Amino acid sequence: MKKPTQFPEQSQSQPGDEHKMHPKPLIIRHDYKGADKLKDKVAFISGGDSGIGRSVAVHFAREGADVTIVYRKEDQDAKDTRALVEKEGRTCQIIPGDIKSKKFCKKALEACVSFHGKLNILVNNAAVQFPKDTLEEISKEQIEETFGTNIFPFFYLSKLALEHLSAGDCIINTSSVTAYRGSAHLIDYSSTKGAIVSFTRSLSLNLAPKKIRVNGVAPGPIWTPLIPATFDEVHEFGQDVPLGRAGQPSEVAPAYVFLASADASYITGQFIHVNGGELIGA
Repeated sequence: MKKPTQFPEQSQSQPGDEHKMHPKPLIIRHDYKGADKLKDKVAFISGGDSGIGRSVAVHFAREGADVTIVYRKEDQDAKDTRALVEKEGRTCQIIPGDIKSKKFCKKALEACVSFHGKLNILVNNAAVQFPKDTLEEISKEQIEETFGTNIFPFFYLSKLALEHLSAGDCIINTSSVTAYRGSAHLIDYSSTKGAIVSFTRSLSLNLAPKKIRVNGVAPGPIWTPLIPATFDEVHEFGQDVPLGRAGQPSEVAPAYVFLASADASYITGQFIHVNGGELIGA
């Protein structure tokens, strides 16, 4: 399917709903063939109801995994994701709640293990962003919301997941190209994404003796609900990268499949840059 280079103007409130987007994000290529790379694995995905998280859930399912997704309140999107996973012949548990709460994170992880019987893959993916033109416009409340959503739950969920992960299992964290090149209008968001890079590298060293791999993906401009929910104009979104267009979730999720599979058994502490050609270093 041809990828769009421009989008009609549209707006939503955060966190955004995928079923209201036009055009709809591309979740998985019609010709993507699963190869049982994640056969009978169980994955827990934060922010799995839409966007990159939904695409990861569907790709994991096509590769043979069952999934649990947690999300804030987008019930319709979550149910749609569950239907897509079930269409692949796998099981999808959906759990609404606020990952800023350590208590909720504990409850959700326990529910996942109780439901599926185990846990093999943790994908820390949920995030928010609040564009502001100046540093002076960023309030204390916004900073707390951004850090409370984008990085603190990575600590909560990873720590809790370690009670269930074993040698050969893995953690995959979603960062952003903004962690590497910065963003004049997303100062607090970029800061959390930089923290995720350091968190990933440090945790990978800490868990290497246990043979639990920790890696990440740093997407560039990807067409997800976060875009119309946070930017005033989306018409030219993504056109400033070398490939000249925004990416689709279907172009990002295979990186998570690779990192979760045995194909990446000798890779830890690393990031895959799916960003349309921005050269930002390692």
